[in-house]
Amino acid sequence: MTENKLIIGTAPDSWGVWFADDPKQTPWERFLDEVAESGYKWIELGPYGYLPTDPTRLAEELKQRDLKVTAGTVFTAFHRGLDQWESAWEPARKVAELTAAMGGEHIVVIPAMWRDDVTGEAVESGTLTDKAWSDLFAGHNRLGKTLLEDFGLKQQFHSHADSHVGAQEDIETLLAATDPKYLNLCLDTGHAEYCGASSLELIKNYPDRIGYLHLKQINPEILKRVNEENMTWAAANLAGVMTEPPNGLPDLRAVIEAVEALNRPIFGIVEQDMYPVAFDVPMPIAKRTRNYLLSCGSRTTVN
Repeated sequence: MTENKLIIGTAPDSWGVWFADDPKQTPWERFLDEVAESGYKWIELGPYGYLPTDPTRLAEELKQRDLKVTAGTVFTAFHRGLDQWESAWEPARKVAELTAAMGGEHIVVIPAMWRDDVTGEAVESGTLTDKAWSDLFAGHNRLGKTLLEDFGLKQQFHSHADSHVGAQEDIETLLAATDPKYLNLCLDTGHAEYCGASSLELIKNYPDRIGYLHLKQINPEILKRVNEENMTWAAANLAGVMTEPPNGLPDLRAVIEAVEALNRPIFGIVEQDMYPVAFDVPMPIAKRTRNYLLSCGSRTTVN
């Protein structure tokens, strides 16, 4: 990416894919076919093992459909102690190797959630101690340094509902204490809105730390019920908290205008959580969302 433009892509998540293997999910061949038919050129890898993990085979499958990879995704729990490195690095290494082999430039890193997203049971405290924050910062600085030096990949931290980094203050605390050489923000507009953070304020106040985007919207009426009933993230999704743009919040036209004003190349990946979903539902939404996002900016494109 050399031109100062926002490139719109999509992800397996927008086809209802949360796991490497699940019969409720769209088969990976159908996902790739429908992504191409919907007019996208860039994708994320999704859960490791959903798409073929053999680089030669995956490269051929992508080439047949004129698709390219922006990023892989990994999960971490560095706040639980420095000994978390070993359990985090082995799966991260596999994702990094495949991402780099496909020409991707980014790794989206999602922190562990503090409560079970199925039962709602708290698996740990929802508040971090000073030591836990310190361990989280150290772990992500080390991960970002290793990803960059070993694979040439950039760590993009994804704040997440039901994790310890979701609210505006949490995100700002993370950015203040981490090295911008090794960690920047995957600004997920839906998760930010869900947790009460402002995408526009983050773009305005931390323009150099916006490294990547996930574009999605929240239904504010359902979010109100989610908060009143203290629903888990998974339960909120089943309740329909995610909504097809432009029907929800935040205003993605305003977000895109703000990102274009940064005057540098950046990826904006459509991510509409829909697990589980009937196989015929995602593609029409993907087409409409693509067309809407492309209408939002003068330097927003798919390639």
